[in-house]
Amino acid sequence: MFTPSPQKVKENWFKRFSSQPHQAFFSSGVIFLLLFIFVLFLVYSNIVVLETSLLTFHSYALIYIVFIQFFLGFLFVVFPRFLMQAEISSNIYMKQFFSYFIASLLFFISLFTSEVLTIFSSFVIFVTQLFSFKVLYNIHKKSIIKVKEDTKWVLISFAFGLFSNFLFIISFIEFEYSYVLKLISINSGFYLFLFMLIFSIAQRMVPFFTSAKIPDYKINKSKYLLEIVFTFLFIKVIFLSMGKIELNFLVDIPLFIVFTREFIKWKIDYRKVTAIMWVLFLSLYWIPIGFFVSSLESVFHLFNSSIVFEKVVIHLFALGFFSTILLGFGTRVVLGHSGNTPTANKFTTIIFLVFQVVVLFRVFAGISINFSFDYQFIINISAVLFLITFILWGINYLPYLFKGK
Repeated sequence: MFTPSPQKVKENWFKRFSSQPHQAFFSSGVIFLLLFIFVLFLVYSNIVVLETSLLTFHSYALIYIVFIQFFLGFLFVVFPRFLMQAEISSNIYMKQFFSYFIASLLFFISLFTSEVLTIFSSFVIFVTQLFSFKVLYNIHKKSIIKVKEDTKWVLISFAFGLFSNFLFIISFIEFEYSYVLKLISINSGFYLFLFMLIFSIAQRMVPFFTSAKIPDYKINKSKYLLEIVFTFLFIKVIFLSMGKIELNFLVDIPLFIVFTREFIKWKIDYRKVTAIMWVLFLSLYWIPIGFFVSSLESVFHLFNSSIVFEKVVIHLFALGFFSTILLGFGTRVVLGHSGNTPTANKFTTIIFLVFQVVVLFRVFAGISINFSFDYQFIINISAVLFLITFILWGINYLPYLFKGK
């Protein structure tokens, strides 16, 4: 009986692993998400001290390193399909995967070593994202289909991500406006890059998936939804970057109304679908909740209230919307593209539900400051629950990614 050599086994494994873009990018995303959240837990537990600020580490890592790798893995699969173009060559996306992975690893090492390495790794990430944008832009440009609105807004969001990332790198240079640039970078990176990018994908895919599961479902989206959302978010970024939190209600209330009205219009009913779909609906519900809470924070600031919201609003979006939809999309893509039925078993459904507890714990941590509770202890509980949830998800789904199709 012929036994393949270890080298041949290695080559065959890598060929399967690199056969689809989401396998490499999702794997990297999970690994670095767990690493960065674990470091955050160690910092809040006073076990380690970083060579860079917590603002730089936590904000930059999650905005420009972790989430983008997950959603690029998804975009490199669906973008050509949206635009009826050929699949992206594995030679192209694997070069980018290695660049992201190495730069992410260097950034992680830099947290404990040198800010110079932080700047270098951030620059490599920026250059890699520039190439990712170029790949997506060329596909968009070559496509001759008439309606390209969704992909256009993905590209606009990505372009703002590049701009915001560049501002962050510039902010490392110590001069008068360094902190202002960093603030603009974080705010625009979070809302105009991540939020818009993820919502641009969600507003395309969630109704589409729903129509595939419910025979009589009709997609009913507002025509200028993305334009309206982007305009208000742009104004919100200006207010936040100016430190005018008290003015946020001027955009938060309209955004709350826009999203609430839109999701009612979509008629998304979790009772008619399985867990792998209702978790996507659940992630969307966090959006109007986030803008409602943000408007409350704005009003309290307006009246000089002593009530502190800490980073509640940011985490309602980052955990409630971004991370929840990531679990839903991730599960669906991993199973569907590995030849399995895209459905969530009971264990995965429990993971979806437990993660909503993580969101509530993090929100409670922010509010707990007002009641003299142990903020640090509650933050650590939410971090541990987050790690447990994603580790359990990874144990179940990383083998599909590593094994390949």
